[in-house]
Amino acid sequence: MKKNIKVTEAIFPMPVLMIATYNEDNSINVMNAAWGTMIERDIVGLNLSENHKTVKNIKERGAFTVSIADSNHVKEADYFGIVSGNNTPDKFQNSGLTATKSNLVDAPIINEFPICMECEFIEYQDNPYGIGVVGKVLNVMADSEVMTNDNVDIEKLNAIAFDPYTHGYYKIGKRVGNAFHDGMKLKK
Repeated sequence: MKKNIKVTEAIFPMPVLMIATYNEDNSINVMNAAWGTMIERDIVGLNLSENHKTVKNIKERGAFTVSIADSNHVKEADYFGIVSGNNTPDKFQNSGLTATKSNLVDAPIINEFPICMECEFIEYQDNPYGIGVVGKVLNVMADSEVMTNDNVDIEKLNAIAFDPYTHGYYKIGKRVGNAFHDGMKLKK
């Protein structure tokens, strides 16, 4: 039997995305964002409010990167969600992680996260039901260690997801079916 529970960001597990930008002084800013998705094959949407330092940087630089956090970097990913770039300008330096400048966009690539999307800023939607930051994915990079047959292997990726009910992080991994195939058994 189902029972009524509290209303929260109930579509979960939610991705743990690391949004990286450059500050005005070219230092690196990274934030943890669970409210993000693909709007189209090459368009990403991030539900971020304009009070985030990251959004100010995205608007100023016209670019950002989105990395998927992995289980080897839970501490750093959580830190990027706890500390605001508005109050702690050196938070990336404090994390101990490293970065490389993207060759395609004016944003950093965090070296330790195994997959990264390089994005060009399209627009900020600030109407009541706007998504916030919308960007075009120009390139996706992945470490060879998380690849199988030139595809990202989710079992090797060890991506983490956020549970908004318990505030836990969980490792994503085991394949349980085949999309666009298993349901064919029910097709008449």
